[in-house]
Amino acid sequence: MNFQEVIKNARENIGPYCKACGTCNGRACKNTIPGPGAKGTGTVAIRNYEKWQEICINMDTICEQKPVSTEIELFGKSFKYPVFAGPVGAVKLHYGDKYTDLEYNEILVAGCNDSGIAAFTGDGTDPKVMEEAAKAIKRCGGMGIPTIKPWDMNTIREKMELAKKSGAFAIAMDIDAAGLPFLQNLNPPAGSKSVEELKEIVKMAEVPFILKGIMTPNAARKALEAGVQGIVVSNHGGRVLDQCPATAQVLPSIVEAVGKDMKILADGGIRTGIDVFKALALGADAVLAARPFVTAVYGGAEEGVEALAEKFGAELIDTMKMCGAFSIEEISPEMIWKE
Repeated sequence: MNFQEVIKNARENIGPYCKACGTCNGRACKNTIPGPGAKGTGTVAIRNYEKWQEICINMDTICEQKPVSTEIELFGKSFKYPVFAGPVGAVKLHYGDKYTDLEYNEILVAGCNDSGIAAFTGDGTDPKVMEEAAKAIKRCGGMGIPTIKPWDMNTIREKMELAKKSGAFAIAMDIDAAGLPFLQNLNPPAGSKSVEELKEIVKMAEVPFILKGIMTPNAARKALEAGVQGIVVSNHGGRVLDQCPATAQVLPSIVEAVGKDMKILADGGIRTGIDVFKALALGADAVLAARPFVTAVYGGAEEGVEALAEKFGAELIDTMKMCGAFSIEEISPEMIWKE
């Protein structure tokens, strides 16, 4: 099964909001929430995608022919590609009735593990979502990253204990989910976290802690102050705040601010191995993709996930060859062009 077949199959199983578009650029779903769209005008997800397309590749084939290695190491674990599946929640609400969150996470974790990469799993108000995600990660030897939403501190402690039972090599929090309306209506409400609260959360984790939802150098420095070991440059796919810049626009300044001190991942509109190459050239250590992996699961379950991972990998390898980069470490800012 190739990814075009996956997309075709997904169209029979997904919707009504997501259309399993051939190019997942945020236009067809624009501001559909429920659904995979962005908040307000719906333009942030579109901008995320378009800003990667504005960056060009500097080709250079005057080089020795060598095998290409796309392998990376993150927190002591090796991965075949610098690509991770992003966390997604409430899939039945936003993408269709075929899967529950529990079923989706189980398929995603296993498919990613079989492909030599790893999945960030989603969270939800139902405790079983985290419980089952933790079990799925444990079955794969801890090769997954449970992602906790920014609940109140007591709930975070409970979720953290569930996450740690997975044996995961890292734990994450999508702190940008503070902008999701259903979290703000809890009592006590979920929401933003202070540096001091983050310090406490980092200690709870007892494994490397990744903070997703960083969009400014100042936020990255505060995460570093809190002891966070990795960040994800992310605007939550435009779903939590309208009129945000694209992740490609802010990534370089964040890398300049903290790139020597912590791992930096990026998401937002990354759809091909060429986009992955561009993100790495801007200084990211790896990337996340979320919506494409939903299409992969709905269109082919674990086989669909593997098809998407191989698509990312093949496109990345081809781009690296054409730029004279034969390992991830050799990808540099000089290999891309932007105005």
